[in-house]
Amino acid sequence: MSSFEADPEVLGRDTSSAGDQAGLELLEGAPVALGGPRGFAVTRTLPNKHRRMVGAWCFLDAYGPQDLTGTPGMRVAPHPHTGLQTVTWLVAGEVLHRDSLGTLQEIRPGSLNIMTAGRGISHSEETPATHTPVLQGVQLWVALPHTDRDMAPAFDHHSDLPVLTDGGLSATVLMGTLAGVTSPARCYTPLVGAEITLTAGAEATLPLNPAFEYAVLTLDGAPTVRGVTVKPGPLLYLGSGRDSVRLETASGARLLLLGGEPFTERLVMWWNFVARDHDEIVQARADWSAATPRFGTVRGYAGDPLPAPPMPIARLLPRGRVR
Repeated sequence: MSSFEADPEVLGRDTSSAGDQAGLELLEGAPVALGGPRGFAVTRTLPNKHRRMVGAWCFLDAYGPQDLTGTPGMRVAPHPHTGLQTVTWLVAGEVLHRDSLGTLQEIRPGSLNIMTAGRGISHSEETPATHTPVLQGVQLWVALPHTDRDMAPAFDHHSDLPVLTDGGLSATVLMGTLAGVTSPARCYTPLVGAEITLTAGAEATLPLNPAFEYAVLTLDGAPTVRGVTVKPGPLLYLGSGRDSVRLETASGARLLLLGGEPFTERLVMWWNFVARDHDEIVQARADWSAATPRFGTVRGYAGDPLPAPPMPIARLLPRGRVR
């Protein structure tokens, strides 16, 4: 998925307080229309103005549930990526992925698409011609560390992910390890991503890794997470140093848990590129605009590739995970 913006930061606010809620931050999302003012609507919570990353997770768009009746659904034209992994997870509906490796893969709820951009790849995403009426899901980016950022591009689809159950809690582990359960998806830094479902009236304590920082996003319902009721929209940052988190819900809920070791490298994020300095971004933009072999060609999408936005007048500066 494309950011469609040269600087994708959104505003946030800190809800730190005493007691069980100490150190928590509620990061408000910003509405973004993919493809222009009449495009597909998403809510972006990462990167946020004051907290740009959670572990290596550096980008989070949530969309839906959206009724696609009478609409074209999602249509994101071919666009490039560098230095990251794209991670697609659906709650409802279908998305068709094409990329410059020749991949054609439809994703549905319960399966996972991971595209590793490395030194350069391009892809498109769209609602397939035959689809169910409602679409809901998330698109995430994971920043690759310096040692792997120029690796060859790759694509992986996982249709059988491990599930952790405990009473009224069920957790599908998308990436990394949670409570001893490990996903087969390839990671390049220590991190975790999991979809957690809670049945009505559930009360559960989920074990965490104290070396990780964590955040949760509600997809359905209004669960209470460490004493804070979290409705769909904002991202609740939990911080690090916690060995568990208490989850409760009266009527059932679905959440996305993200975590990882704090990412210490300073990054430049501009449009769809993750790099280390301004000159790398300039080169990536030039390579895409000139249609060099670096990003390949996406075949089968009915439309033109996305043009790169103009470079800013000032030099882009590397930034850390927090301002």
